[in-house]
Amino acid sequence: MDLDAEDSKLVTLARATRARTGAREGAALRDLDGRTYAAATVDLPHLQVSALGVTIAMACSSGAKGAEAVVLLGDGEPSADDLAALRDFAGAGVPVHHGGPAGQLAGTVTS
Repeated sequence: MDLDAEDSKLVTLARATRARTGAREGAALRDLDGRTYAAATVDLPHLQVSALGVTIAMACSSGAKGAEAVVLLGDGEPSADDLAALRDFAGAGVPVHHGGPAGQLAGTVTS
């Protein structure tokens, strides 16, 4: 799968964040202003948030008004709940490139 330079940067950020933390998933999101947010899955006894959920929360709490693209690296496709949260934040049609932990992409879905 060929990505443009900006989406390739998201792959690098998601892969590095997941590897650094040893988390199940890593995600990166680019907002409408070109700012990027990278996060890993949070799995604590009293708090569980997917990597994509954390990136959405980071962007939202930073004042972002939407998203241009997302990369999710981990065990599979984004969950229905994560896609619904992305739609709530950024609307329909945001590409979510997904793939394995090492950064090999498997496909793209949209919010």
